[in-house]
Amino acid sequence: MRERLTLYLDLIRWNRPAGWLLLLWPSLSALWVAAQGWPGWHLLTVFVLGTILMRSAGCCINDVADREFDRHVKRTAERPVTRGAVSVREALLVGAVLALAAFGLVLTTNPATMVWSIAGLAMTLIYPYAKRHVSMPQAVLGVAFSFGIPLAFVAVGSADTSWQALSLQALSDAVPMQAWGLMLFNLFWVLAYDTEYAMVDRDDDLRIGMKTSAITLGRHDVSAIMAFYAVYLCGWYGLLEPEKLGWHWTLALCLAGLQAVWHFLLIMDRSRDGCFRAFRSNHWLGATVFAGIALGYAAR
Repeated sequence: MRERLTLYLDLIRWNRPAGWLLLLWPSLSALWVAAQGWPGWHLLTVFVLGTILMRSAGCCINDVADREFDRHVKRTAERPVTRGAVSVREALLVGAVLALAAFGLVLTTNPATMVWSIAGLAMTLIYPYAKRHVSMPQAVLGVAFSFGIPLAFVAVGSADTSWQALSLQALSDAVPMQAWGLMLFNLFWVLAYDTEYAMVDRDDDLRIGMKTSAITLGRHDVSAIMAFYAVYLCGWYGLLEPEKLGWHWTLALCLAGLQAVWHFLLIMDRSRDGCFRAFRSNHWLGATVFAGIALGYAAR
């Protein structure tokens, strides 16, 4: 059992928390915006644990979908499913248990959040296969990794909605335009950091025929990444300017911008180590943005 547990922890990337942190910070930021400050322990617990569980489930699905490709990529060749240490059926079962546990947390919120969470699950299932057909699969990942933003607004704003009052119009109204805007601009951040990630495997992906943004952008990859960072930070600044979050928010954006410049220095020579280091450091950028939002609301 200890050996199986070790394999399962490896399967869900337990020793690499950067993945779920990249999901968590935008969701928490949206939760604070939707609640106009502290959202309460219940929703905080639901979103933190739910993010960890769904990211872990996504790893299981991704490894099953990519097992034939991963064996040809140096960085992924030793993943449990790829090397046969965990069977496809076993990995899917682990993923299903984790997804059900996450949905169990959603059941403690409200009907509108339950319905919208199913759409989020659908995006999680679609992404692994987008890499075969979409030239910029990172855009699909951006939708999946940003879905916690509308969910946060629905969880806060539809707290009193009952099943009887639920309709297509009610579901649509549960997500304000501000939430969709934050989700759209967050997608550009995902494009930035996942293109850095794709640059690590570009040579292997070209050889096996995988589609990624790093391949599609070609020699414009670095400049595109910096443009993605700029759109993300400027977009969030514009959308949250009416919130009057004060100097905390302004300082946080400046610090996040400086981190983006540091990432440019890491990726400018397109080395594997530099690109991977930039990718893994992005959760600090997200944490900085969240800190500015949380402190801004606390100081109002």
